[in-house]
Amino acid sequence: MNLMFRLFFGSLFLLIQLAASAQNTHSFSDDQIEVIFPNIIVKTVEQEIVINITDMELARQLEGQEIKVGLNEEELILPIENGSVIILYDFPEEEELTISIGEIKRTKLAHPIPLWLSILPPLIAIMVALLIREVYSALFCGIWLGAGIIAYFQGFGFFMAILKGFLLIIDTYIVTSLVNSDHISIILFSMIIAATVALITKNGGMKGVMNRLSKYATGPRSGSFITWLLGVMIFFDDYANTLVVGNTMRPLADRLKISREKLAYIIDSTAAPVASIAFVTTWIGAELSYIQDGINKLDLDESAYGVFFNSLAYSFYPFFTLAFILILIWKGVDFGPMLKAEARARQNLQPTGIVEEEVDAELQDEVKVAKGIKPKSFNAVIPVLIIVFGTLASLFYTGWDAQVWNDDTMGFFDKLSTTIGNADSFKALLWSSLLSLFSAIVLTISQKLLDLKDTMESVIAGFKTMLPAVMILVLAWSVALITEHLHTANFISNLLLEASVSPYLIPSLTFIIAALVSFSTGSSWGTMAILYPLVLPTGWILAQHQGLEYEATLSIFHNIAAAVLTGSVFGDHCSPISDTTILSSLASSCPHIEHVRTQLPYALTTGAFAIFFGILPASYNISVWLLFP
Repeated sequence: MNLMFRLFFGSLFLLIQLAASAQNTHSFSDDQIEVIFPNIIVKTVEQEIVINITDMELARQLEGQEIKVGLNEEELILPIENGSVIILYDFPEEEELTISIGEIKRTKLAHPIPLWLSILPPLIAIMVALLIREVYSALFCGIWLGAGIIAYFQGFGFFMAILKGFLLIIDTYIVTSLVNSDHISIILFSMIIAATVALITKNGGMKGVMNRLSKYATGPRSGSFITWLLGVMIFFDDYANTLVVGNTMRPLADRLKISREKLAYIIDSTAAPVASIAFVTTWIGAELSYIQDGINKLDLDESAYGVFFNSLAYSFYPFFTLAFILILIWKGVDFGPMLKAEARARQNLQPTGIVEEEVDAELQDEVKVAKGIKPKSFNAVIPVLIIVFGTLASLFYTGWDAQVWNDDTMGFFDKLSTTIGNADSFKALLWSSLLSLFSAIVLTISQKLLDLKDTMESVIAGFKTMLPAVMILVLAWSVALITEHLHTANFISNLLLEASVSPYLIPSLTFIIAALVSFSTGSSWGTMAILYPLVLPTGWILAQHQGLEYEATLSIFHNIAAAVLTGSVFGDHCSPISDTTILSSLASSCPHIEHVRTQLPYALTTGAFAIFFGILPASYNISVWLLFP
């Protein structure tokens, strides 16, 4: 019996020894091993050091086996997977790092970037935007600073790092942002839908819709309601909404004794708030892009459109704003400076202050119908219906799963959310927008409203209107890439963890920060560009660190996604330097300061309601169905 035990344990010991010796029995030649160190090293952040076996045949033979790898004085036993060995290492300080496999050694002098420096690019972008009130230069400065920091810690001298950082902006960050297929899809979709809007305006379609609905305005209440309804119906672009509704309803509002201030408020409140939450708008591409950047940093199994769709349940400010206007119209009540403005209008008195009449000729031209055209509403309705229902159909087509819809345990909205989450939203938007533009072109040419040359000129004019937005998008993607390389989200989440900030407060704090930045810069898009890549990963990491379950974390994540968007819109809505605020004043011929002064109390009231009766309760898992008016 003792002999059997000895034989058994002896054999077991021999097998263990053979397995241990087999871990590194192969002797590699120098040209069979490639060690790739991180190009950008950030202090205390776990990063990958990759060892590649360059001999493909040898890599196949060794697949799944373990080998000994030396990391300075430490010996590691690591598996070979897909021809590579991956070492996870957080660089604590400047050091000479040596990787050894048998007799082969690779050395790297590591100059890790201090993690606190990662906050500087977005912080400088915000500060510059606040100082000069111009978002393009602010984003550019943020990218330049981040690229300069990276170059400096890669071994360049101070002045050379500044020059190298400047060159990295164009040859690395902007180019990398543009070669991304999703980013190109967003640019194309945004330009196509802008071209469609320009064409259905020029061919009289939009004017036809206005003429039909304005017939039902017979008094201040019905006139205000029709203005609100038109603003909601022209959901696909905030600029088109502002200019078309304002210029169309202004003469009618004067006749019905609706104050210019009230007209400007309704126009402004149904422009960005509506465009930001609709499924198919000139905003949706940017929103999906920013959300996707946040998802990529977390490696989540969620689609950008799915997150956007679910975040609508937490988009309290836009919905509260629309409901607030309806309450004011229905009750016939006003307060603050708006009450005085309405009383003055009832007495046929003009608003006090200077009316800025010099509107940019190109912007005015956007809302003009070509000469000799009789406005017909179907020229706008058909392309809009195509893009709306085409997008929905395409989302179902690309995301359809029969098992989901045959699952009796799931409710309708769960099935719908899952389908949209699985869909290829970029394909859906591209297909539907192209069909919509094609239908608008066919309608225009077949009725001889415009000839082919004028039609295509209108299309090109529409493309041009998106250039500022495309510039912001490209710069925003570059900033997001910088913050990803510098691990800015890690720094912010560590800071909030140390401060013991509750993840339930993050959505409300995000809404307030987004509102302040947007108010100061006048740009909701610029605000989203800076904040989305930072707060989405931060909120997720914070919630997970607090031990929240996946569903609870996902709920907060959706709330944060909505808070960035709606906070940006809220700040934009209040800001006197916002483009939509200025356009609302111009389109309604209202003195700009009077528009801001009368709108601000209403916007602040709605914003406060959104925080205390929407965002904050929803963060603590109170059903959103109980929170909406």
